[in-house]
Amino acid sequence: MFTLRNILLRYGSSNGSKQAVVMGTLFSSRTVNSDRPSSELLCSTRSFCKQTPRVWEAGEMATLENLQFDNLALRALPIDTEKKNFVRQVRGACFSRVEPTPVTNPEVVCVSAKAMALLDLPESELQREDFAEYFSGNKLLPGAETAAHCYCGHQFGQFAGQLGDGATMYLGEVINKKGERWEIQFKGAGKTPFSRMADGRKVLRSSIREFLCSEAIHNLGIPTTRAGTCVTSDDVVMRDIFYDGNLKDEKCTIILRIAPTFIRFGSFEIFKAMGTNGRQGPSVGMKEILLQLLDYVISTFYPEIWAAHTEDKQKMYYEFYKEVVLRTARMVAQWQCVGWCHGVLNTDNMSILGLTIDYGPYGFMDRFDKDFVCNGSDANGRYSYKNQPKICKWNCAKLAEAISEAIPLETTRPALALFDEEYEKAYMGEMRKKLGILQENLPEDNDLVKSFLSTMQATGADFTNSFRCLSQLPLPGSEHFHDKMEEVKRFLVSQCCSLEEFRQGCKPLMPPAQLNMLLQMEQLHPGLVQHLGLTAEDLAEELNKANKVEELKDYTPERKRGEDEEAWSTWLETYSERLQKEVEEGADVAALNEERVKTMNSHNPKFVLRNFIAQHAITQAEKGDYTEVRRVLKVLENPYSESVDLEDVATAARPSENTQYNADAGTSSPASEAASCSVSSSRPVFSYDSRPPDWAIGLTVT
Repeated sequence: MFTLRNILLRYGSSNGSKQAVVMGTLFSSRTVNSDRPSSELLCSTRSFCKQTPRVWEAGEMATLENLQFDNLALRALPIDTEKKNFVRQVRGACFSRVEPTPVTNPEVVCVSAKAMALLDLPESELQREDFAEYFSGNKLLPGAETAAHCYCGHQFGQFAGQLGDGATMYLGEVINKKGERWEIQFKGAGKTPFSRMADGRKVLRSSIREFLCSEAIHNLGIPTTRAGTCVTSDDVVMRDIFYDGNLKDEKCTIILRIAPTFIRFGSFEIFKAMGTNGRQGPSVGMKEILLQLLDYVISTFYPEIWAAHTEDKQKMYYEFYKEVVLRTARMVAQWQCVGWCHGVLNTDNMSILGLTIDYGPYGFMDRFDKDFVCNGSDANGRYSYKNQPKICKWNCAKLAEAISEAIPLETTRPALALFDEEYEKAYMGEMRKKLGILQENLPEDNDLVKSFLSTMQATGADFTNSFRCLSQLPLPGSEHFHDKMEEVKRFLVSQCCSLEEFRQGCKPLMPPAQLNMLLQMEQLHPGLVQHLGLTAEDLAEELNKANKVEELKDYTPERKRGEDEEAWSTWLETYSERLQKEVEEGADVAALNEERVKTMNSHNPKFVLRNFIAQHAITQAEKGDYTEVRRVLKVLENPYSESVDLEDVATAARPSENTQYNADAGTSSPASEAASCSVSSSRPVFSYDSRPPDWAIGLTVT
């Protein structure tokens, strides 16, 4: 059995004895895969033995055949010794070797040229006839090594044991001309040892949603994994979309995902000891691999921390953990500021780099609702909009537990305590830009943000459009200020939901009988309610919703509109008073306003991936027309622009005349007089920045 120390002593180091000592310290007393060549072992961390980058000739372009792969993760971390691909517990390994399962007649749905540019691939390579073969998994890129990553996770608050890449495959890591390292992986390419009862496939519907939202979140300026390609096929799998027993054949589809790494909180939970539910990580007790994984992640993705604290591992691990906490706090603050919900914030869906990862039943809010739940499977609203910050902090606490054999909980606890402060700093910093209050940082700004959100909540106003329209109100002292205020008020009122939608939105998540039972339980045995993941505050809010539903029975549309107008008039008066404090005596109001509008319009998107926009693109794609997916991608690449030129998006096959959408099934049916979104071509009749049409209000994602 070899150790890296022995190999260094035997073969020496090209960079001298100092490096040998450092690398010997890094991996001393820890075994590595003894069946690998010593040359690979010597290059097991990027920080100290980076692969010599390829020298590109002037004007030379990257191709699918000459991508520079440097699959560091597979050299640095232990690989499962079992070669066969079957479902099993994988002990003592971070990866298992697998191969993609080929598909029939792969066809490109969409490509993000901007994401593929991270790999240095030019437009000409994206148009190749064999492109779909490579990005469906039918052909492997030269230098790629396919593997599946082992990880665990807490799902809906409970430790689930081994999970792993059940439908995802690591392809390798590409070093681009800038020296950047990009891990690429397939999602939906077939079974792995972690597929459990699943088939390792993803379908067109979910793949389009992940592809589009990955790029949407990136273009909003939020840290995220990227999506490079979406390729479908003639192969089908059966899916029960709404878990109601109605199975449907759906096309097998594969997307290419890109990130510096896909290692996540759950990657460290493979070492977790058995909990109260009888589950444990597959590599429990194997501290040496935990340390190996920590050192790999820090040296490769946090090189500044590695370089500063190599001689003090406890300090190094603390600084690493603190940075993960801070990045996670900033990320979720950005989600909140654009009204986006992840939907399944389990620990296995949390990136170790603070990236948005694993797009499932996500959702951008239309009508603002702090209790917004985008996942139809989240019956108790654990992952609601308002809960996202505290859940991300909870997940950070679970990460601290996962690495506690390397650094004790009492040592990491101060770092976790920084989460709330960092979140508030990032959140208010962004919200002040969204509201255009830039010159002064006043204590009442927090109340102004809260009052804006509560007014949107009370009126059922559209989150994205309400923020965007505020830049139309100039600073006090500007010409026609009061006329502009009236225009903004009218627009805000127009963005408020109908009385019927408001009634639907106020309904409690729980049926009355369940709510009554839990309220009684809270009085008699409060500990039982907490064990179910609920708090007294949760029950109080559910009760308030039930009371609100009763109150709204006597409302008329006219009464609601009158109250909406009054609410927005009150808030705009408060807002104008705050804006007045932005204008000092003798200030150039026109110049201040120009700066303010520019800032606001670069922080308040005009276009987001609303559910109905994604569903329209999916419906067209399921009929073989991918034009709308490509059109939506182009819109989402320019979320802050006033308009986007879509004329150069090639027109594909047109759908049948006179179709309308069935919001319940996400499919098409014969047209009727009641059609609220009919099309005679693949071009939608709605605007990409509009509130959802009536047919879309009932859209559900699971």
